[in-house]
Amino acid sequence: MPELLRRGRIDITGRLVDASNATLFGTVSADGVAVKCVYKPVRGERPLWDFPDGTLAGREMSAFLVSEAAGFDVVPPTVLREDGPFGPGMMQVWVDTDDEREFVDVCSPKKVPQGWIGVLRARGDRGEPAVLVHADTPALRRMAAFDVVVNNADRKGGHVLAGTDGNLYGVDHGLTMHVEDKLRTVLWGWVGQPLPGDVVEALEKLRTELDGTFIDVLGEHITRRETRTLSARVDALLADPRYPEPTGYGPAIPWPAF
Repeated sequence: MPELLRRGRIDITGRLVDASNATLFGTVSADGVAVKCVYKPVRGERPLWDFPDGTLAGREMSAFLVSEAAGFDVVPPTVLREDGPFGPGMMQVWVDTDDEREFVDVCSPKKVPQGWIGVLRARGDRGEPAVLVHADTPALRRMAAFDVVVNNADRKGGHVLAGTDGNLYGVDHGLTMHVEDKLRTVLWGWVGQPLPGDVVEALEKLRTELDGTFIDVLGEHITRRETRTLSARVDALLADPRYPEPTGYGPAIPWPAF
């Protein structure tokens, strides 16, 4: 799949108008095989005060590489294309979603699905009580740990996708890998709880990879300081293998949450 994304012909058919940065939809094809894809050109990135201009595509790529190296497997296949129709940018396989499967929701406190975890209490437009909740599944626990590792500043509910293939995917990882703690997520339900055994194994695998040539691969997309900080986050989680709590130095949940 990555090879098809890297070498295939790109045909743009539309744009996701709700995205804050230019996000184009289309297909990439080669040798009679075609897949739907998302293409985010660097030139369409909206400037952010805390993330350097032109770096979001590299951060998306880094998040995919970390997911693969650790075995989290939560990010769809992703590549960087220098020859995109609007210049260099990130290209990622489009995830077809199963509308019958949800993992994050805002609902009445009386309608929280059985087994789900409450994260935040709030009130709706008319003052009615509401609660932000998410499911409690092994796949979602892995995603929450992955977000800590990559320092995800934008895990909205809409960035958690239930694929029609039965897998769980996370998308929109342009706001990751910052050297400052910027974790903002809707997946706070396990604060203080021990990391599952498979997550610890993934962290150990990633730690080994970071001691080898993988650190140089990441260095093609993020700065040396950012790779060192990534390694430090992995070390901290292995030293204290629990889900962290919000630092209190900034918003803990992205806005909007969806």
